[in-house]
Amino acid sequence: MSASPHPHDDLLAHLSRTTPLAPGEAARVVAEVLAYFSESTEEYVRRRHGELQARGLTNEKIFARVAAELAARRVAAPELSARQLRRIVYG
Repeated sequence: MSASPHPHDDLLAHLSRTTPLAPGEAARVVAEVLAYFSESTEEYVRRRHGELQARGLTNEKIFARVAAELAARRVAAPELSARQLRRIVYG
């Protein structure tokens, strides 16, 4: 019985050929990248706020940085003001 095909077999084969990753490792990396980019804007803002706050950054610096990061994401989120970002984090 053959295993069901992975939806990204071509990418996994490419990664296995062009990097030192074994097929299983390549599959885990692809799954992690897809999960990262499937985060909603709200999930991303909350996660990054927590990460940057843990590094000791102030909200002013955090919100400016997160706004810039959102604009650079593969599928850019709509431009959000500091107030909108604050509402996502604090409700």
